[in-house]
Amino acid sequence: MIADRKRIWGWWFFDWASQPYNTLLITFIFAPFMKVLLGDGTTAQTVWGYGVGAAGLVIALASPFLGAIADRAGRRLPFVWLFSLMYVLGAAGLWFAMPGDFSLILIMLSFAIGMIGMEFATAFTNAMLPDLAGRENIGKVSGSGWAFGYIGGMLALIVMLVFMQASPETGKTMVGLTPLFGLDVATREDTRIVGPLTAAWYAVFMIPFFLWVRETRRADAVPIAQATREAWPELRATLAQLPKTPSLFAYLASSMFYRDALNGIYTFGGIYAAGVLEWSITQIGLFGILGTITGATFAWLGGKADDRFGPKAVIFANLILLTLVTIGVVFISRQSVFGVPVPADSTLPDIAFYVLGGLIGAGGGALQSASRTMMVRQSDPEKITECFGLYAFSGKATAFIAPISIGVVTGITGSQSAGITPIIVLFVLGVILLGFVKSAGDARTG
Repeated sequence: MIADRKRIWGWWFFDWASQPYNTLLITFIFAPFMKVLLGDGTTAQTVWGYGVGAAGLVIALASPFLGAIADRAGRRLPFVWLFSLMYVLGAAGLWFAMPGDFSLILIMLSFAIGMIGMEFATAFTNAMLPDLAGRENIGKVSGSGWAFGYIGGMLALIVMLVFMQASPETGKTMVGLTPLFGLDVATREDTRIVGPLTAAWYAVFMIPFFLWVRETRRADAVPIAQATREAWPELRATLAQLPKTPSLFAYLASSMFYRDALNGIYTFGGIYAAGVLEWSITQIGLFGILGTITGATFAWLGGKADDRFGPKAVIFANLILLTLVTIGVVFISRQSVFGVPVPADSTLPDIAFYVLGGLIGAGGGALQSASRTMMVRQSDPEKITECFGLYAFSGKATAFIAPISIGVVTGITGSQSAGITPIIVLFVLGVILLGFVKSAGDARTG
């Protein structure tokens, strides 16, 4: 029988394997590359907003239903296999994003398939957390997993920047190397390889997960076909009970807004830097390395704080931090920093954005780790996958609001800075609703 420690390591490897989709594709490499494909930052931010929002809507509608099926069937791993295939195929399809000769529909569809696969797989693996650790250690296990994932994303980003991603002017990577595999800089193969790299990274590093993670089949489990038939009545009953579990209800609503806001920062951070500060993809990659270092560090520290002070305190502190940082981002441009005019050649806007990026990484890492453990505390143990399906739903039910509102506001104002202001509103709503959440869930006072 596989030792508990080995099972935990296997579970951590999902975070390691899957994080590059967020790091390389959603934030630091492929998202800013959309500016190259579409010609300007405003158009790229608008298109990206609608595309990510549409994928989020699919995730929101399907996640709770799939979770209910998994709970009735007593199986999660077959679903993880299926969604892993979607992740790999979707990421690999981004190779075809060649400037001047690409189908925008095909590229956004590939991205959406991979993103949907990643989010669904995450919901099912998150539901395994209570089986891995006792309540007294769950924060540490979750925080260490997030930290491990951030390190994986950072290493994948370093591999991309050191060995593949090249400057169009010099044809060399950030350390002066010729891109591996003879990648052609003229057709941007050096950047487009990020899709296949992300797919290969996932396929290789999911091996420990599938080798070491095992699940115990529930005694009341039913065949998949029966579980599918019974999933909707089961889910409907759970939804009807939500008003009778006010802490869970409030937490799902709170996380619905603040996770959408956080995803908005991650999704548009690279495009924002490319359009507003005119950063190259290499500069954005270095920005990403800083963010993943602080993210890993504070996810780990946040896990320890979670076990000591509870996840609610960790979530609240980081929401305040991220709200203030987002306000700061709005007031950074090539012309001024926090309202103070700067010369055109000033490096102050770059330094300020790097500092805020480090704070975003720190706040985001601790917030996501604590959010996962808070969901465990709020959930019915008998319906844990369904509850994490609702958690995925709450994270995506309004997931179209941040990207689409950013796209709309950017399009109306013609300003990328004004375009990200909806994120601030979403963070504030999350803070307000968090006040109605009990730290220990509805079964206890707290």
